[in-house]
Amino acid sequence: MTRATTAKTAAPADAPQITHASVAFVGTGPGDPELLTVRAVQLITEADVIITEAPEHHALVAALRVDVVLEAEEGTEGGPEIHDGGFGEDGQPLTHAARAKVVVKHAKRGLRVVRLLGGDPFLYASGPEEAQAVSKAGLPFEVIPGVSSVSAVPAYAGIPLTTKDQREVAVVTCGDKVDWKRYADAPTLVLLSAVGQIADIAEQLIATGRSPQTPVAMTRVGTTTEQHTVTSTLENIAADARAARVAPPAITVVGKVVGLREKLSWFETKPLFGWRVLVPRTKEQSASLSNRLRGFGAVPEEVPTISVEPPRNPQQMDKAVRGLVEGRYEWIAFTSVNAVKAVREKFEEYGLDARAFSGLKIAAVGDKTAQAIAAWGLRADLVPTDQQSAAGLLEVWPEYDEQLDPINRVFLPRADIATENLVAGLIDLGWECDDVTAYRTVRAAPPPAPTRDAIKSGKFDAVVFTSSSTVRNLVGIAGKPHASTVIATIGPATAKTAEEHGLRVDVMADKPDVEVLVESLAAFGASRRAALIEAGEPVTKPSDRKPSGRRRKA
Repeated sequence: MTRATTAKTAAPADAPQITHASVAFVGTGPGDPELLTVRAVQLITEADVIITEAPEHHALVAALRVDVVLEAEEGTEGGPEIHDGGFGEDGQPLTHAARAKVVVKHAKRGLRVVRLLGGDPFLYASGPEEAQAVSKAGLPFEVIPGVSSVSAVPAYAGIPLTTKDQREVAVVTCGDKVDWKRYADAPTLVLLSAVGQIADIAEQLIATGRSPQTPVAMTRVGTTTEQHTVTSTLENIAADARAARVAPPAITVVGKVVGLREKLSWFETKPLFGWRVLVPRTKEQSASLSNRLRGFGAVPEEVPTISVEPPRNPQQMDKAVRGLVEGRYEWIAFTSVNAVKAVREKFEEYGLDARAFSGLKIAAVGDKTAQAIAAWGLRADLVPTDQQSAAGLLEVWPEYDEQLDPINRVFLPRADIATENLVAGLIDLGWECDDVTAYRTVRAAPPPAPTRDAIKSGKFDAVVFTSSSTVRNLVGIAGKPHASTVIATIGPATAKTAEEHGLRVDVMADKPDVEVLVESLAAFGASRRAALIEAGEPVTKPSDRKPSGRRRKA
C-alpha cells in the first residue's frame, strides 16, 4: 500500500466537528430520584455544567455527586456549575426560548452540559424546542428518556392504565378548549392539569355519555412520600377533591381501571408510608439505615448526635499498632465498624496493609463489623451468631490455653466510652488485654431550632435509637421526643437507657442489627395500620394524633 492511499482525507467544510462540548437533555422522572436511568446518573456525574428546572433538582444532584453541597447555588470548587433553568435573574419563569439560550450559551463554552427536565424531555416538556436550538447552533446533543408522570404516577397509585380488557388510553392536557366529545369512547383517560377544572370536566364527560358512577382517581405529588390519592366517581370527584384539599401537581385517571387500585395499591400502603423518622446517628453510619427506612415508605431525617474523633493521645494507639506488626498479639477484637475504620486509618498512616495481620486471629462483635473487616480484605475468625454484642462475643471466646496459644495477649481497639465488661471477661478467660482508645465519641452540636421544635412537639412519627449514647446525646442536644412519637431501640441496653430518660419504648429489635431494627419498626407500623383499618378508622400517622401521654403496657 502506497503512502498516497493511507493519507487522511480532509473532512468537508460542513462536516460536524468532534468536540468535547455536548448537551444531554436528561429526564428526571416525576419525583422519585430512584427512577433515574443508569445513563442519566452517568451523565450527571460527568457533567461540567448542570442546568436545573425544579427546586428539587439541586438535592438530586447533591445526592449523586460528592462535590456538590445543598447550600451551594452555583456549585462548589472542583464541582460542576449549577444554573437555574426555571427562573431568570429577575425571579420570573423563563420561556422555552430563554431556556434554550441558557443551554446553548454554556455548550458554546466547550463544556459538557446536562439539562435536567422533569418527567421525559420529549413528552409534555420543553425538550423539543431546546434541542432544536442546540441543533441550529451546530452542537451535538443526546436525549435521555425519563419516566413520565403520565404512566409513573398512576403506577405508584396502583392503577394500571391498560389491562387485557382495557387497551386504549387517551392523555389530555386540560385547557379552555378541549373537545371532550373526541374522548367519549376512550376507555381510560389520563388528565393533566385538571385540578382546578375538575368540576367542569366531570360535567362535560357525563354529558358525552359517561356514567356518573365512572371511577375517578386524583393523585397529587405522585411517586413521592407526600403522595395522596383520592378515589371517587365523576359525579362526586369535585366535592371529594375539594374536601381533601387536593392541589397541583396531580394526575387524574378516569375509567374502570381505577377500580383495581383497591387490590394493587402498593406504595401508599407501605407500613411506614409518609412517616417522618428521626435518625440520630453519626453521619457516616446513617446511610444504610436511612435507605432501609425509605424502602418501607418513611422519610428519614438524619440528625447527627455523635461526632467520631481521633483519641486525644494517639501514642497508645501507635504503640499497639507497632506491637501488632511485631507479633505481640494473638488476637485483635473489633467491637464496632468505627474501630475497624480507626485501625485501618492508622495502618494507612504507617504505610501498612492487610498483610500485617498475618498469623493474627480476628474477632468481630457482629456481622456488620465483620463486613467492614471483609472490605479490608480480611476474614473474621470469630463472630457471635446469637447475641451480637460484647456479652455475646465473650460467650464464644475460647479460654486461654498455654499449650495451644503461643501468645496470651489481645489487642482491643475501641471507643473511649466503651464499657469494661469485655475486658473483665477476657481477663477471666485467662487473657491479657491491651484496652486501647482508638477513637472518641463526642456529642454533636444541637440541630437547628425547627428540628428541635419538631422533636419536642411530636412532628416526628418515630425515632430510631441505635445505641445508649444516641439516646443520651439526642436528649442532651435537642430535648425529649414528644409522647406521641414511636420510640424504637436496637436492643435491651439502649431500651433501658431510653426508659431511664423518661421515654416509653414501643419497638425493640430482637437482634442488635440496624436492618432488624428497621424491620421491627415496619412491623409495628403494619400492625398499627391493620388495627386502624379493622376498627374502621382512617389510616393516620403517629404525628397526626397528640395523646396527653404515652400509652402503657397492659
